[in-house]
Amino acid sequence: MVDANVTRTRELSRELGLITAIACGVGSMIGSGIFKKPGLMATQVGSPELLVVVWIVAGAMTLFGALSIAEISGMFRDPGGQYVYFNKGFNRFVGYLYGWATFVVIQSGSIASIAYVFSDSLGSFVHFPRLPVAWEQWGIPIPWIGQITPFKFFGLKLCTIALIVFLTGINYLGVKLGGIVQVVFAVLKVTIILSIVVLAFALGDGHVANLTQSAPGLGAGPAGSSPVFLLIVMAMAGAFWAYDGWINVTYMSGEIRNVQRDLPRAMGTSVLIVIGVYILINLAYIYILPVPEMARRYCESQAAGGSYIVAIDVADSFLGRRGAAVIAVAIMVSTFGAVNGSTMMSARVYFAMARERLFFRRLGEVHPRFHTPANSLLAQGTWASLLVLSGTFDQLTDMLIFVNWIFYALAAVGVFMLRKRMPDTPRPYRVWGYPVTPILFITFASVFIVFTLYTDIQSYRNGTSPLVNSLMGLVWVAAGIPGYLLWSRRKS
Repeated sequence: MVDANVTRTRELSRELGLITAIACGVGSMIGSGIFKKPGLMATQVGSPELLVVVWIVAGAMTLFGALSIAEISGMFRDPGGQYVYFNKGFNRFVGYLYGWATFVVIQSGSIASIAYVFSDSLGSFVHFPRLPVAWEQWGIPIPWIGQITPFKFFGLKLCTIALIVFLTGINYLGVKLGGIVQVVFAVLKVTIILSIVVLAFALGDGHVANLTQSAPGLGAGPAGSSPVFLLIVMAMAGAFWAYDGWINVTYMSGEIRNVQRDLPRAMGTSVLIVIGVYILINLAYIYILPVPEMARRYCESQAAGGSYIVAIDVADSFLGRRGAAVIAVAIMVSTFGAVNGSTMMSARVYFAMARERLFFRRLGEVHPRFHTPANSLLAQGTWASLLVLSGTFDQLTDMLIFVNWIFYALAAVGVFMLRKRMPDTPRPYRVWGYPVTPILFITFASVFIVFTLYTDIQSYRNGTSPLVNSLMGLVWVAAGIPGYLLWSRRKS
């Protein structure tokens, strides 16, 4: 007979409530995107009305996706969230491919890239040491990805890795501690963004007329004379990047106390909060800085090899020279919380895969004292740190965004699959507006996938990209198939 105490040490601890679950959702979505993407999007749409519409539509589609998948999240208590849903709705192979893509780059690459933004913002206050030029220029060419440059910006990379190690350690010590950090930083980042909105309208040198002032030619920036619909789809990619992370809270399904009731609530509530925050901050941006001016400054910054952040100009309007420093702190707070959330939640996917014997078995072990997926956290932190050192995380993430949306569409299809396969399984929450809501999300996701592939092919043909990122994303997912065959054979 197995000792009951030993059994308990092998299970995750259900210590998270509804508030923490909402904070996990909000904290995962609000990162660096809302500060970095509006400038690029202004060049693509050239109109304040269209810019706001893009944020609203992208938010609505994200909400439809969250409401659809919330139904599935209420059906199961198993840890691993989306990975489990694919296993139940489709089969173990689809679930494995999702988990593999999540580990190899979707989440580990996201952790690396967001942590890098934190360190880059910290660089506004701290001087990072640099290695000799010969060391920084040394690299290893990798086919279809680019060149690995481990010593380039070495001080910045070490700071990034230190952040990943620190937050991995926090979450290693207990889900409750990681949850507290998440709640604190979710509240902080929302408070900071809303403060910028209030100060911009109250003290900023802006004009209401800016909310209707368009650029002379639609898409006056890099988008050129593309059709309006294509411009909106291109801008939507930036908005979706800012909204991305809404699915992460499902990974915590093994540690939320009343998961079948609270997880669906947390998903819908967190998306609604972020939609409201994003629309308000964009209105503040436009009130201070007309979209044509926003687009011009972005293009000038790109031409000079810089990175344009609209929020800095907005903060300058009511804080003067201190604006850049304030926004740097805001980005650090926002990205710190986002890295913590992704670190805490994503490790549960690989934990669930290992429990199914479809990944390295030791990643399925629970720490006997802290009741956390300790080995899964360590493996994720190690891989994310290697991606930081390689300098390829942005390229990899670009490739997998396309694949991520394929999985989002499949997840919504899973609502129909499970209603057919498990009609009698209790559903504490049934998707609002069924079947229209999931159908709308699936349709929109499919259109987005097709146009993403189209624009990637056009970029490759025009010579602005060395490869078709979307297709290379599929290659990276396919690279995990041999692992599936190996682990399936061992399981048999």
